[in-house]
Amino acid sequence: MLAKARFWEMVGETPVNERQRRVLNRLLDGFKGKLTSSKWAKLTNQSQDTTHRDIMGLVKKGIPERGLEGGRSTSYALPGPRRRNSGTR
Repeated sequence: MLAKARFWEMVGETPVNERQRRVLNRLLDGFKGKLTSSKWAKLTNQSQDTTHRDIMGLVKKGIPERGLEGGRSTSYALPGPRRRNSGTR
């Protein structure tokens, strides 16, 4: 719970929509496995296009980090505290 509060404090006034907030909270609550755009779409019951816009909007803000995989295997995760605070991507 404390990690979740710290995350939202760190994100601060970065605007996120309700779908983004829902998925980020799911990640903070201990999401199992890798979060892909397909899983994101299922979690939010949205189209792949909407999902892509939501993910890319957050990636531009530096909130989730893109995994090393590419294409359909691309996954996203919340940055670790050291990486986020050190100013690196």
